Amino acid sequence: MFLCCYMKILVLNAGSSTQKSCLYEITDDVFSTQAAQPLWFGKINWTQDRGVAEIEVKTATGGTLQKSISGDSPQAHLTYMLNTLSDGATKVIDQLSEIDVVGHRIVHGGKDYRDSVVITEDIKKAIARLSKLAPAHNPVALEGIEAIEKILKNVTQVAVFDTGFHATLPDAAAIYPGPYEWVEQGIRRYGFHGISHQYCSQRAAQILGRDVPPERLINCHLGNGCSLAAIKNGRSIDTTMGFTPLEGLMMGSRSGSIDPGILIYLLRYCDYSVEKLDDSLNKASGLKGISGVSSDMREVREAIAQGNSRAQLAWDIYVHRLRSGIGAMLTSLGGLDALVFTAGVGEHSPEIRQAACEAFGFLGLKIDLEKNQQQPVDEDIATPDSAVRVLVIHTQEDWAIAQQCWQLLKQ
Repeated sequence: MFLCCYMKILVLNAGSSTQKSCLYEITDDVFSTQAAQPLWFGKINWTQDRGVAEIEVKTATGGTLQKSISGDSPQAHLTYMLNTLSDGATKVIDQLSEIDVVGHRIVHGGKDYRDSVVITEDIKKAIARLSKLAPAHNPVALEGIEAIEKILKNVTQVAVFDTGFHATLPDAAAIYPGPYEWVEQGIRRYGFHGISHQYCSQRAAQILGRDVPPERLINCHLGNGCSLAAIKNGRSIDTTMGFTPLEGLMMGSRSGSIDPGILIYLLRYCDYSVEKLDDSLNKASGLKGISGVSSDMREVREAIAQGNSRAQLAWDIYVHRLRSGIGAMLTSLGGLDALVFTAGVGEHSPEIRQAACEAFGFLGLKIDLEKNQQQPVDEDIATPDSAVRVLVIHTQEDWAIAQQCWQLLKQ
């Protein structure tokens, strides 16, 4: 489709309360190297009712903009932000029509969408249909797609699915032990954070000076949402998130896995509606629910330092669940060559990394305590004699999306 060796790629990464955007210039020379810095980065933070937008824009040359907008639609907020690409102190291109392709992170692709695809009307309908499985993410991604159709008429748009990397899960890991009818209804483990897990697997190979990822790697994506992936020879074979992003580890405000009998009990005896249950599990659980302080690990740590016992309990549960999850991934792999920490908590909490690693000394895993404390980025923090490499990697989902757009359109 594109015969040139040069593209300007805009990436939109939509969340339930944020919209992050990056503009990359990609050439054949930089495609296979480590992540390039974007020419331009924009972020919108919305209030809960999405009536107010805090817009922040930065450029590689130092241009900045911060603005609060109220009263307009989310599409108007996005339009305003994208116009800063070609206007004012944050101008990096002469006109928006210079953009060759727009890539979107789509959280849920269901069982039918494993690879990145050019967005068509049928793809848009599928994303809308799958919104019931990712109600906080797919709808806002669709809003972004439709906004781009109006702002950049006729530009090629690409959907990159967060579930795609986990399409290689074997049935034994992917299928739930419920009635078999569930399988026929598409109820199965899909896994999430796939773009991040795949990127970190590939980046691990670069850091370790290898042509291919380590044979047996566990990637710990620990942010507000948390998941682990067991990656064997670059392919996902197990993961902690499942049918939705609610399963698995304890998270910022999500419960992670719990006894499903609790849900039946709450609905039957405690006057819970489905809506209240949804809110409790997704927004009032995890670190936030147990600590009563915050969903932010940094604030939980501060509360612990002040003697807050609930914050300490939240920490203890988080570490216990993380260690248990790593242990489960370990058995799927049959051993471990590299353990990777990424995302907000994984990249910035030396205490979490140390607590997780201490449980696996029996593998010969030895973490260098000094390196661990020095804010490592894309570094191996294991001791030279450790039997397992321990990497801290800055995840670059936006760059990975841009790479997939490039690969798809160059074909």
